Amino acid sequence: MLNAVWFKQDGGELRYREYMRSVAPLIAEVGGRKLKSFVPGRELIGEFDADLVFFVEYPNWQAFKDVANSARYHKIAYIREEALEKQLLIRCDRPGRSFWS
Repeated sequence: MLNAVWFKQDGGELRYREYMRSVAPLIAEVGGRKLKSFVPGRELIGEFDADLVFFVEYPNWQAFKDVANSARYHKIAYIREEALEKQLLIRCDRPGRSFWS
């Protein structure tokens, strides 16, 4: 899952860190994991100005839905909304083996 986030001014980044600490155990319970985070640099083609970009890897689509639909997640989801001005979440699949050949 590709996550691109734009923080609200006045504490959005800190609030989002709180959200990530809260959601990490839920992701781990379904076998998911957060991969490295990146701060986008200068665009080379197109326009993109997110504050932070990262991937969360889930073992399958059902694992993501299990987290997103859980009562425990819904108790903390408001923190994400309080932290972010804008967000982009894209479901990504790995390309087939012949993609790069």
